[in-house]
Amino acid sequence: MTLKAGWYGDDFTGATDTLAVAARAGWRTLLFLDVPTPAQLALAGELDALGVAGSARTMSPQQMREALPRIGEFFRRMRVPVLLYKCCSTFDSSAQTGSLGTAISVLGGYVDDDTVYVVGGQPDIGRFCCFSNLFAAVGAGGEICRLDRHATMKAHPVTPMNEADLRRHLKRQGVKSVLPVHYPCYELPERELDDRVDALLSDLRSKEQGALLFDVARADDLAVIGRQLARQSERGSLLTVGPSAVVQALAVHWNRTQPALRDSLPPVATIKTSFDGRLDVGQGRVARHADIGAVFVFVGSMSPVTAVQVRHAGSYEHVPIDGVELIESPSYANLQHGVITALLDAGRHVLAYVTASPVASRSVPPGDLARATAGFIKRVVDQQAAGAAPLRRLGVAGGDTSSLAARTLDIWALSFAGVLAPGVTLCRAHSDDSRLHGLELMLKGGQMGSPDIFERLLA
Repeated sequence: MTLKAGWYGDDFTGATDTLAVAARAGWRTLLFLDVPTPAQLALAGELDALGVAGSARTMSPQQMREALPRIGEFFRRMRVPVLLYKCCSTFDSSAQTGSLGTAISVLGGYVDDDTVYVVGGQPDIGRFCCFSNLFAAVGAGGEICRLDRHATMKAHPVTPMNEADLRRHLKRQGVKSVLPVHYPCYELPERELDDRVDALLSDLRSKEQGALLFDVARADDLAVIGRQLARQSERGSLLTVGPSAVVQALAVHWNRTQPALRDSLPPVATIKTSFDGRLDVGQGRVARHADIGAVFVFVGSMSPVTAVQVRHAGSYEHVPIDGVELIESPSYANLQHGVITALLDAGRHVLAYVTASPVASRSVPPGDLARATAGFIKRVVDQQAAGAAPLRRLGVAGGDTSSLAARTLDIWALSFAGVLAPGVTLCRAHSDDSRLHGLELMLKGGQMGSPDIFERLLA
């Protein structure tokens, strides 16, 4: 297997966005829920790119130092030329939680290049990096705000973003030196830009733990960045940090420079899955079913963006869930479980949503809500799988909830089924349990998607 790239997602929803980017570029690709076994790799067949979905975004530095070496070793064994540490597109992290500096320190030991390459934006989801400062849209198509003035991100409950300059942000997390490549440089002739980048790299390589930070102000910038990453990867494997724009950049560059591949691509490449788990590339968008059956959505996100989406979900029966009661009262969980499964058995679409954060209202450890909701989701899915009408489509909103929920299910990988909105991917489950194999999942971060995203899930 000769891979073009590999990625580790520091949270689950972001990892699925990278899966979508790679698949739509025409690459044969799969996202594993853990380092795959030899048997799982054999089932996957020949791939162009693969990812591993992780949860480092919620880890302490010590936890990251314990978890990431096996990831680095796996990708080194797979000989990936470009390894992406896929962080959130808003780079929300801190020295104490989800430290990008720790990720760079650990994974940098598994690639040839001593410099890490940071890509700062992703225009298709409203993320822009200009003169090293990160800007983000408020919701889909909303106002563009500098990150430290973004209402949601500056008030993030775990990693509030009070610094928009990514150079300063990375240095706070232990990256010793960060040199920028600002977007006006992308207008330079190729040779002149190459010389400028090489000079910056020469400077960085004389220092400990250096990073080269690329602006992304426009979609057209991606081809230039992709060329630079590809050029450096010819000299040895390298580590990149950023959103899915890293894979976008590589794909744009390689597809432009390989006409045979470019001309053979369908408008949208969709991974189809046969029952034995092998992959082939076909055409189409989101799988259309004459009857997808009852759809279950669970919303664990407290984001204002997701709150708007819940209000627009008129085709669902809404079931409010009290977060504190879900954690503390088994009888309450049993009652709500019974309500939801009865509605699903009657063929009704159900949207359950947490009404208040127990973290904010009570002294509850932050991970308790995500663990409680993940267990609740698994219970509903398992109940339906044991009955006459297993779920065929499931949606989960909230980064931590999505990550834990997917891991509680008996699934070992996800392939691409379609895109519901920029940054929101519909995936197809690979499982050794025939009742779960082929289950379609939407795993959505709180900030992602249009107001009608839950209605789109029913299409």
